[in-house]
Amino acid sequence: MKANEPLIKDLKERWAEIGHYKTTNELKFEIEFYKKMLNIFQIGPSFFMIFNPPASNIEYASPEIGSVLGYNPEEYDTQTFLRIIHPEDLPYFADFEDTVVNFKMNLPADKLMKYKSRYDFRMKRADGEYVRMMQQSVTIQTDDDGAVLRNFVVYTDISELKHDNRMSLSFIGLEGEPSFINVETSGKFIPGKEILTEREKEIVRMLSKNLSTKEIAGRLSISPLTVKTHRRNISQKTNTSTVLELVMKSIEKGWI
Repeated sequence: MKANEPLIKDLKERWAEIGHYKTTNELKFEIEFYKKMLNIFQIGPSFFMIFNPPASNIEYASPEIGSVLGYNPEEYDTQTFLRIIHPEDLPYFADFEDTVVNFKMNLPADKLMKYKSRYDFRMKRADGEYVRMMQQSVTIQTDDDGAVLRNFVVYTDISELKHDNRMSLSFIGLEGEPSFINVETSGKFIPGKEILTEREKEIVRMLSKNLSTKEIAGRLSISPLTVKTHRRNISQKTNTSTVLELVMKSIEKGWI
């Protein structure tokens, strides 16, 4: 989890931003009303939570989380929620949330509660098994300044309905508003595609230290011919023609 701390810090900052960094009053829960909303949203085993973006805080998780994921609703907090998202899906989750913030910050205040965001990702049950959960979120409390103060969020186990790992974000219009399906995301949190192998990165690091092909071969206990083959492949993959260009591009792209 520590490796994801910068991402999570940035994510919480974005949640606070959409809430205009405001302090919210205590929410009076109308459980029966929320249960009726749950029936509208669900298409399978589901639970809901009330999320406070300015505080990055889960204020309430419904008892159904026990049967769906196996967690105690009273102990289910934001830290637990982020911890049980599949590590491979967490950057995409953050990217979707970043896009949701951008979308809502560009909406007029009177339309903030007229859109539902929807996407899915994998979450770890208490027994260690990962299941695919669809998240549907709608804003239920704002203020006159357009701050998003609370969201009603439903999680539904769709493991039996969806078997691939493709993830997409949609905004579903309510009360006659238009919908936006499979929208393009910000890409802010998505890690760049790795194009170099670990051995190739090792060779690039040695080239950055001005080591010759022969010296690299000696350090890696491989033949100079193999090093030359690696260098040729590296040049083709990175579309570079000189060592200086390769090193500068590798640093810029975070390859080394």
